[in-house]
Amino acid sequence: MSVRSSSDPTGFDNLRLGDLPGRAARRWGERPAVHFGQHTENYAEFAANVDRLAKGLMAIGVASGDHVAVWMTNRPAWLHLLYAVPRIGACLVPLNTRYRSDDMAYTVINSESRVLVTVDRSGPIDYGELLAAARPRIEGSGRLQTIVTLTDPSRAAGERSTIGSGRADELDWEGLLDAGRSVTDADLARRAAAVDPDQLMMLAYTSGTTGNPKGVMHSHRPVRNMRERAMLLGHQMTDVQLNFLPLFHIYSLSEVAVMAMLTGAAQVLFETFDPHEVLDAVANRAGTVLHGFDSHWGDLLAAQAERPREMSSLRIGSLPAGMASTVPIARQVQQVFCPTISGFGMSECWAFICCSHPSHSEEQRSEASGYPMDGVEIEIRNPETGAVLGHDQPGQLYIRNYTVTSGYWANPEATAAALDDDGWFDTGDMASIRPDGHLVFIGRYKDMLKVGGENMSPAEVEGYLLEMAGVAEAAVVAYPDARLAEVPVAYVVRTKDGGETLPTEDDLIEPLRGRIASYKIPRAVLFVDELPMTPSGKVRKVELRARAIDDLAAT
Repeated sequence: MSVRSSSDPTGFDNLRLGDLPGRAARRWGERPAVHFGQHTENYAEFAANVDRLAKGLMAIGVASGDHVAVWMTNRPAWLHLLYAVPRIGACLVPLNTRYRSDDMAYTVINSESRVLVTVDRSGPIDYGELLAAARPRIEGSGRLQTIVTLTDPSRAAGERSTIGSGRADELDWEGLLDAGRSVTDADLARRAAAVDPDQLMMLAYTSGTTGNPKGVMHSHRPVRNMRERAMLLGHQMTDVQLNFLPLFHIYSLSEVAVMAMLTGAAQVLFETFDPHEVLDAVANRAGTVLHGFDSHWGDLLAAQAERPREMSSLRIGSLPAGMASTVPIARQVQQVFCPTISGFGMSECWAFICCSHPSHSEEQRSEASGYPMDGVEIEIRNPETGAVLGHDQPGQLYIRNYTVTSGYWANPEATAAALDDDGWFDTGDMASIRPDGHLVFIGRYKDMLKVGGENMSPAEVEGYLLEMAGVAEAAVVAYPDARLAEVPVAYVVRTKDGGETLPTEDDLIEPLRGRIASYKIPRAVLFVDELPMTPSGKVRKVELRARAIDDLAAT
């Protein structure tokens, strides 16, 4: 089945991401842009802070086309970087804050980032210590030149993390801003004017079936998509949007951070997700728009049941739905909080390229994944023959539109496998199109897990397990989880060498802590004599997923 919508050009076709704060300041200068704890900035202040940061980056030598990696938890500085980096023609590289030393080192090296901006610590996570462990490997690649660290001012000097020593220059946040005093307004204006909307604006790293994360390349063109959705959903300057989603994630970046900037809304930003804190903010600040995956909404429902608050200010939310596991939560949210719209997106195609409308029925908004937005083409194909399928026929989802990635950074093989010469992107997902034109996301053809909204590659974790003593074979598969939708479990065949002590579950899980993100760590390790294999020598993971349900139920 194919669906094609119109593609009329708009005035936003050539707008650059870095232009948005200045536009917002001119239109809504005195209105609040962001609330973060006790800190508030209006739009005029926000735009001035973005320009000050852009000048700092220019002063330390960031040139047009350079890559700047950002590894920090939610805070206003992250929002400033979101616009300052592309404002001077550089490329933003958001890093998952759940990365640990190995994950982070790989992405910084692979992205060829010239600058890394990080935070010294967030809660119990010592990012400075993790960076120090990875620093020799990163600097050995020869690309990284500057590390900028934002330090929590509430901590005493003796409590602050150190990032070790090395060849890269080191600056604190204030040092970066002070360096920008040498750059004039005219210098910045010339750099900003020279930015081409088609040049690389972001590398969004996503896990893949090959194991290592892949850098998804995006230009400034998705600004049009976000502006059109803001109009579709009626977002406006009187809105108060709540954002607990991590800013490194396209969902947060697109649907809250940039959406607020486009419409003049106030954004209430949270460093981490605490459902009680979020609901208190809805009540105290008269929040109007709330976004989250089904796992977040499940926690919000539980928090509201535990301690009810006044939620009547909420007018709309978003909850990517369509899978059978998301429907009960989506239905309940409509009754307790507000109407939610559904949508479909992915790092390679941008967030919510399909989106439902508030006027759609509750069934459509809860049980489907949205309707294609302007300029979006969708085809459902038979995965074996490539034939385009009809309504309600599940098949492989292909997408073509102006927001689709131009490819994977420094990975022509992966690009060629996913993107054909006609611009069609193979999502690797199973979906169908209903007679009403709505997409229904069913699951993934590709060997991929989605743990609480985070993509997770089994192959990556299998690689770590296979490096450990006593492991002959390993296979990581999904196991259903009431809150996170699915979590990883590992099947391991131990070596038969009698001279080795056989590894236990703890022997395999503990070495992963601190090296890879916690959501990637198997929740259980199951030992077997052999893995089920296909005739071609591939592990039958479908069989293992079914088996895991029985095996873990018996433990």
